[in-house]
Amino acid sequence: MEMSSSRSVPATVDTVWTALNDPEVLKACIPGCESIEPIAQGEYRVAMSVRVGPVNAKFSGRIVLSDIVPPNSYTLSFDGQGGGAGFANGSARVALVPEGSNTRIDYKVNARVGGKLAQIGSRLIDGAASKVADDFFGCFVERVGGKPSAVPTLPEAVAVWKNIWVRLAIAIVIIVAMAIFWLARAA
Repeated sequence: MEMSSSRSVPATVDTVWTALNDPEVLKACIPGCESIEPIAQGEYRVAMSVRVGPVNAKFSGRIVLSDIVPPNSYTLSFDGQGGGAGFANGSARVALVPEGSNTRIDYKVNARVGGKLAQIGSRLIDGAASKVADDFFGCFVERVGGKPSAVPTLPEAVAVWKNIWVRLAIAIVIIVAMAIFWLARAA
């Protein structure tokens, strides 16, 4: 699996670098993360729970940082075992780019999975990985860069109204069905 993207954080490069290297911040922002413990300089033991489609797994593994160029970039190598669910390993290249008072995080991940996870299919794995990344960066931006704007974007507002209309339509269908049932029953 390969995944690459960029995310903007409303904070300075130094602030983002410090947060990306703080195990407590990472633990709080990585979905399902139970612990991140330093083993040695640039090496961590990690435990997390993951759900990918029908497979639930508790992974334990380690992360090693290399090619460290503070506060600009590093390479993160990871390997984890999930018992009967399988394994995951790979690497990620992370780079921080200043954009005015914000910081853009560019990342490229190469990962390999095996065991039951590999049998699920790349579509579910890619979707789960994308969701974890979205959840992580949503939490990370909120924690490091402050709360996001309370004003929803147009697509968010449309989604809220679409959800309200769908619920309203379902409620109307249920009410009409109940009325028809009671009228037919009375006759």
